[in-house]
Amino acid sequence: MNLLKSSVGRKLIMSLTGFSMIAFVVVHLLGNTSMYHGPDGINAYAKALHRFGPLVWVFRLTLLAIFSVHVFYGIQLALENRAAKPQGYALNGDLQTTFAARNMIWTGLLIGAFLVYHLLHFTFQVTNPDISARSHLDAMGRPDIFSMVVLSFQNFFISFVYVCAMCALGLHLAHSIQSLFQTLGLNSEKTFPAIRKGGTLAAIIIFLGFAAFPVVILAGLLR
Repeated sequence: MNLLKSSVGRKLIMSLTGFSMIAFVVVHLLGNTSMYHGPDGINAYAKALHRFGPLVWVFRLTLLAIFSVHVFYGIQLALENRAAKPQGYALNGDLQTTFAARNMIWTGLLIGAFLVYHLLHFTFQVTNPDISARSHLDAMGRPDIFSMVVLSFQNFFISFVYVCAMCALGLHLAHSIQSLFQTLGLNSEKTFPAIRKGGTLAAIIIFLGFAAFPVVILAGLLR
């Protein structure tokens, strides 16, 4: 268990759990693009996922465990670093002083709070039971995910909260992607500028991809 006692080991765990969640976010975004194909797109996609039955919950619980470990060590390392007042990495002073880097713990907590709301809203469907997909079926007898999402994002407040949360996610990813390469020893003075720009670009693309859903629905382009 020496890996868990050293800061290097815990940073490695943070990187591996972070990479797992980044991969999930990308896959989740790609799956959500089925919204643009109308009710038959997202509803068929959701039904296909639930054909895996208990495996869906195994995946969700595994992801929850990964997320919990990431949050635990993230807070622990942040508190230790603040107490020790470290100088940071020799190579990337700029990385340590960006807005995203300074606020990693806060964007992480915002993402965690939003995740709870997001699960209650779209997964467990308890925050807006009047538009619950389980209570409203489409023409083919499937839970109407499409209508639930559209009706939800037609509410400006819900869309606003969603976009703000995606902004926090983008900021968190902008720094975490760079940190991932740093922790795994894949960074250098020559590669750092490219990794920083690449991480920022990836974060912006993910932010725009998720934020587009409420924006196009509010604009009436998807209904």
